[in-house]
Amino acid sequence: MTDPLRYPTFVAFLNGACIARGPLPVVARAAKIATDSGASRAVQIFDAETSEPWDLDLSGTLEDVDRRHLLDDTPRPHGSGAARGGPGRPRLGVVAREVTLLPRHWAWLAEQPGGASAALRRLVDHARVSNAERDVIRRSQERAYRFMSYAAGDAPGFEEAARALFARDRTAFLSHIAEWPSDVRTHALALAAAAWEG
Repeated sequence: MTDPLRYPTFVAFLNGACIARGPLPVVARAAKIATDSGASRAVQIFDAETSEPWDLDLSGTLEDVDRRHLLDDTPRPHGSGAARGGPGRPRLGVVAREVTLLPRHWAWLAEQPGGASAALRRLVDHARVSNAERDVIRRSQERAYRFMSYAAGDAPGFEEAARALFARDRTAFLSHIAEWPSDVRTHALALAAAAWEG
């Protein structure tokens, strides 16, 4: 049996209530049970860290769903493909990607010590350090907004709450989500927590 701890954490909602949180096999089982119990709406499943929505194959019996998700140790969001390796030095984790720059950018990079690749790595590392706090806030806002869009896009105050989120106005955000289901509010607040800091 696959070790459930290898899976990222997922969360499932049904009619605004959180029905499961944990590794994919646990959440898939809860979603299947809810679906077979005649749930009037589809179960919404999210990666708890990124808020990416997930479509699971819940066909067949509960045992089929258990088997399917216990054996799949590389779950991916709906529509994504397997990561493909490229040329480079795998032991260093080097990944090849296409970069499009203007001629003046290439000319500047060619003059840098170590060549274009080394210069780009230094620039990225510098930006990661200097923008670290801003990046944490941005990621927090993005994952909260993504979850809110799927779980509460039709809820009263959604647009106002989204504006408050990106304005980093926690008081206004709380006011606009006050009528949302409790579990949705709690999860959105947890995702947005870093947006209010700094």
